[in-house]
Amino acid sequence: MIVFVRGSTFHEQNVTDYSNYFVRIAEQGYVVAALKYRHSDIAPFPAQMQDCKTAVRFMHKNAERFHCNKDRIALWGDSSGGHTVLMAGFTGNRAPDTDAYAEESAEANAIVDWHGPTDFAKMNFYPSSQNHSDPQCPEGVVIGGVDVLEHPDLNARASPMTYLSADMPTPSTLIMHGGRDQLVPFNQSCRLYATLKALGKDVTFYKLDNACHACYGFRSARALRLVFDWLSDRL
Repeated sequence: MIVFVRGSTFHEQNVTDYSNYFVRIAEQGYVVAALKYRHSDIAPFPAQMQDCKTAVRFMHKNAERFHCNKDRIALWGDSSGGHTVLMAGFTGNRAPDTDAYAEESAEANAIVDWHGPTDFAKMNFYPSSQNHSDPQCPEGVVIGGVDVLEHPDLNARASPMTYLSADMPTPSTLIMHGGRDQLVPFNQSCRLYATLKALGKDVTFYKLDNACHACYGFRSARALRLVFDWLSDRL
């Protein structure tokens, strides 16, 4: 089972726009749950990752209805969706959490992160087409409409790496990032990979040399095959 969170700069998502992905994933035998979370214009962080956990628990509760194995679940997201699945996957049943379907587990077996931001405060120190600290930028809006660099506490709370430790179980993680990403700096994935590796976690990192942000490579059969081959060893 795959819970898929599409990127939208944390704003409202057009889930059906990714139907081509969902069909290609379903062709591999996976049940796909396409998540539409509360976006940053109506709810700040951690609403997005809480909604992702609720989706996992909903699928657990309804596994028989949807003919899926609740013991084999992966979270997959791109861009802001990548950030969301990392946050939900790294925290599982821990805070920040939600009471919805609390009788079910929010734990996942694997995470697929496509070019998701991992540390908002560091994004402005590397080349990008956007200012990532302004209160009106996607990262500023999702943490409450504030300047990212002026609120390190909020940034740390919204950073996936804050929730990692050597003694805490972490789902197997696949990171993929385009070498020509013009929006989310490539260094964001490098830092996440280095942190996971140093903690002894199961992590794989692929650089798609000529891929930009969510295009020129990520819709290719090669990119999907890398994911499917990786998932086949972990689900």
